[in-house]
Amino acid sequence: MSSPQPRPGIMQIQRYIGGKSTLAGHKQVMKLSSNESALGPSPKAVAAYIEAAANMHRYPEGTSAELRATLGRRFGLDPDRIICGAGSDEIIQFLVRGYAGPGDEVLYSQYGFVMYPTAALSVGATPVAAPERNFTTDVDALLAHVTPRTRLCFLANPNNPTGTYLPTGEVERLRKGLRPDIILVIDAAYAEFVARNDYSPGVELVDRGDNVVMMRTFSKLYAMGGMRLGWAYCPPSVLDVLDRVRGPFNVSSAAQAAGVAALEDLSHADRSRAHNDIWRPWLESELTALGLGVVPSVGNFVLVDFTSKGGGAAANAHLNSCGIIPRALTNYGLPDHLRFTIGTEAEMRAVVAALAEYL
Repeated sequence: MSSPQPRPGIMQIQRYIGGKSTLAGHKQVMKLSSNESALGPSPKAVAAYIEAAANMHRYPEGTSAELRATLGRRFGLDPDRIICGAGSDEIIQFLVRGYAGPGDEVLYSQYGFVMYPTAALSVGATPVAAPERNFTTDVDALLAHVTPRTRLCFLANPNNPTGTYLPTGEVERLRKGLRPDIILVIDAAYAEFVARNDYSPGVELVDRGDNVVMMRTFSKLYAMGGMRLGWAYCPPSVLDVLDRVRGPFNVSSAAQAAGVAALEDLSHADRSRAHNDIWRPWLESELTALGLGVVPSVGNFVLVDFTSKGGGAAANAHLNSCGIIPRALTNYGLPDHLRFTIGTEAEMRAVVAALAEYL
């Protein structure tokens, strides 16, 4: 008798490997591998999380109503068009489960978030990667890869791991070039860090039609990666589909409470953003002065090229010996690049000193 067999596509999935947190021989490390906020979460969010512990025997409010209402007030959105998930990863799963399957294609850019192809394969769909230009999403390449089988197009804007972004006009051009039956998913996980006049996270495109979704997260600026909390703003017809595949209690009570508190603590968010505005350009400047190729970033991380400097593996090994953990990017097809989260001042200075020593 044959053994149980998984669905088509499952065995093609490469297991996700998160940013390393430990190093052998080092009791304390500088973890710069997961784009976590340098200043940590809001103290008010921590207090709300602790308070919620007293009621852990109660099921969560199933629709995240208070959190959606707070998101609506904070960003000027209709709460009835917001859905919350256990991280934006879960919302990606909702989208592919609701709109793709065997025989369908899911489109994304070459260095887009690895969870896009993973989610596509999990439902038997085919992931299709369009090449980028100078580490930036190429709208023409995406449109050239659309076929009659395309059902979803994921756009990380800003993109991780490159840190680049598309201006509003280019995103609008992509939207106009897609068929009405293709959903454009704008993953704006790093939107809060962008200070460019030609950038938008995509709210206006969601409001204009029926085939654009904007995703956001609490894992970056709000420093709540451990809470697994994300959300999306959708057309009503799409939200209706996602709500049908969503589990009834998919967001914990503690995550909902902490999310509300984080949104209301504007001063902490402002401090986190200001810290990034200082230390990202400082790190880019210092690494460029060392002769390293740095991809200009608008996020809370920097992508660095070590191709002509001994390669990514050698640079990573030296940094690890100094107790520093950047993100290796072999799984993105970038074996000679490393990604550095913007950490504390001490961590940023340590990175520069270690790389100066390495070079």
